[in-house]
Amino acid sequence: MRFADRFVEHVLRMLAFSSIMTLLAITFFILREGAPLLFEVGLGNFLSTDWHPTAGRYGIAAMLVGSIAVTAGALAIGVPLGIACAIVLGEMSPPWLRLILKPTIEILAGIPSVVYGFMGIVVVLPWIRQHLGGPGASGLAGAIILGVMILPTIIAISLDALRAVPRSYREGSLAMGATDWQTIWRVVLPAARSGILAGVILGVGRAIGETMAVVMVTGNAVQVPHSPLDPLRTLTANLALEMAYAADDHRAALFATAIVLFLGIVVLNALAGLVRGRQGRHRSWSSLSRATSSGRASVPAPAPSMVSR
Repeated sequence: MRFADRFVEHVLRMLAFSSIMTLLAITFFILREGAPLLFEVGLGNFLSTDWHPTAGRYGIAAMLVGSIAVTAGALAIGVPLGIACAIVLGEMSPPWLRLILKPTIEILAGIPSVVYGFMGIVVVLPWIRQHLGGPGASGLAGAIILGVMILPTIIAISLDALRAVPRSYREGSLAMGATDWQTIWRVVLPAARSGILAGVILGVGRAIGETMAVVMVTGNAVQVPHSPLDPLRTLTANLALEMAYAADDHRAALFATAIVLFLGIVVLNALAGLVRGRQGRHRSWSSLSRATSSGRASVPAPAPSMVSR
């Protein structure tokens, strides 16, 4: 039995290290392919708006602005809806309704992104053309699609954060005369703020890394958008569209773009981990403080006879 335990322990350790080695291999590969071009053209030229690979100009600023614009629009749509759904599921809905709504929302995470793209082409693009004008394929269409796609991530993590708030917080607020909504708004949401913020950060990572749905609905024009109705191209869309025929410096420029995306996702995940870790430490400290207070209150006072002695 002892040999079996050691064997399982070694297998699990090897699997854990294989994940780390895979990440290091990916990092090494994209740095090897893309970093030389960054040194060759310079960071200033690489961050310009002039993207003409056939002429040897590799500025990604227009696509970087497009990625930021679409992600910001997705957050403007997905964050209020996601937090509202988490509040309804965690604080307002009865158990039978939660059993229906929660799996339904989780299904959104399993739908392939190409299906979202087709829905955007069939529903969102014609609606934008008819009611708002423009070609339809635009940053607004990408923001709407991505706003729906990031909902499962934001809802799931926000719901976990809300349910982690101690019940005593709610009971204390209600005992002082606050209404249910005042308790949610003034007590529960501030207590769960770190977890909700972590969910939003992970939603940003999902939005930045999305490719197929964005390619299908944003128009893919290499330009700095001046309106939500303008077509644009994101960094991920540029990789998907041009990698098939890129060669030499053009290919290296796409790998350099991948370095930018990779660093952005790493920073976002690190921020989410720090935020969630701070929330966990805060809960542990609160539990310790309550336990200490309870312990002090339960210690009996010394008897008068003992004091007199």
